[in-house]
Amino acid sequence: MWQSCKLWLLSFFRLFVPRRCAVCGACLDDGEEVLCLKCDIGMPRTNYHLRVDNPVEQRFWGRFPLERATSYFRYCKDGDYRRILFRMKYEGRQDDAEAMGRLMAADLVRSGFFEGVDVLLLVPLHPDKQRLRGYNQSACIAQGVSAVTGIPVSVGNVRRLKFTETQTRKSAHQRWDNVDGVFEAVDAAAFVGQHVLLLDDVLTTGATLTACADALAGVEGVRFSVLALAVVER
Repeated sequence: MWQSCKLWLLSFFRLFVPRRCAVCGACLDDGEEVLCLKCDIGMPRTNYHLRVDNPVEQRFWGRFPLERATSYFRYCKDGDYRRILFRMKYEGRQDDAEAMGRLMAADLVRSGFFEGVDVLLLVPLHPDKQRLRGYNQSACIAQGVSAVTGIPVSVGNVRRLKFTETQTRKSAHQRWDNVDGVFEAVDAAAFVGQHVLLLDDVLTTGATLTACADALAGVEGVRFSVLALAVVER
């Protein structure tokens, strides 16, 4: 009875506040999340998870013990798909972030990308920044990935020490300097012998994810894979 009533109330609410596609703004049909069918089909997916030595993997060569790496779609500064990231980061759309995590994981899981991964480690925000924003969009993406894969999310075992400036307008060199030594392991023992999947929303130079991995340098047997929702291609 309650479930039927809940569905009726939801349908009634959507008459006045319809759910809209993050990319084109069209009303979403039942069963569609974040993207309409047309925009989902047209998403500029990289499919890098199907390529050995792909461009995302190459960004991390020689930086830490890397198993595999990929990003889900290509980010273009003037492209329509940037709106997905804008909504989840600046408009409070935690539901978008979690839904995109599920969509990404469902596509990648068929290739075996997640095989052998023990834990998801998202890039942590500084506590002050998280209080200002109210949430960490990467944590929401990680929850979506976890819901599909069953891989647990590490929470609180790595922390951000400094409230760094945004990376958005920095040069490649400035990005590396901005995050140097910014992360610290709280419980390094939790990662002994673990295959850690580092997860972030947008990959540019790879500086932030490398700094996160550096916080676990020296942990016995730890190895890493990398997953980002979007990649800014060179």
